[in-house]
Amino acid sequence: MASCVVLDWQGKEAGEATLDLKVAKETSAVDLMHRSVLRQQAHSRQGTASTLTRSEVRGGGRKPYKQKGTGRARQGSIRTPLRPGGGIIFGPKPRNYSLTMNRKERRLALRTALMARITDMKVVKDFGKSLKIPKTSEVTAALSRLGISSEAKVLIILSNPSETIRRSVRNLKKVKLIAADQLNVFDLLHANSLVVGQEALATIQEVYGND
Repeated sequence: MASCVVLDWQGKEAGEATLDLKVAKETSAVDLMHRSVLRQQAHSRQGTASTLTRSEVRGGGRKPYKQKGTGRARQGSIRTPLRPGGGIIFGPKPRNYSLTMNRKERRLALRTALMARITDMKVVKDFGKSLKIPKTSEVTAALSRLGISSEAKVLIILSNPSETIRRSVRNLKKVKLIAADQLNVFDLLHANSLVVGQEALATIQEVYGND
């Protein structure tokens, strides 16, 4: 179980919250998270790259020039891989890059990654609830009040992000907004700082704390 200080929109202490998630053993935690990240990155690959072999390249049915008497090397087709515009030897073909990983392992890796970042986590009460209209500068100022550098990569986790918050954050290149029930290991480990809404903390405990 980990305890977190709850801050308000102005960056002042407003209480305390706890997060209790089952994590992997220390000896296997790094390997588990690594495999989960590799799986996630592999699944993001389209695998649609495709090159043509000499049998698929158009043309080349006729012998380009006679076999003997030209002084040049013999050629049977202009689509040989040895000529420009010819087929590609051992080029990429459409394939599936997906990797398998048990559901229990995936969830354990997610919980382990989240608890590993507990020291970099800022729990905020009613994050952005006071915003009436989308305003990027207000979010930037709030992150500054929380002690987060403007150069840091930030992951904001909210239970049910409003359209106002989404539009306020979308222009910030180093800030990513994600729903509490859609977490992934890569984003948790990639960010320098995590900003978690107090309601999102309860959602995380409810969604991921059952196993």
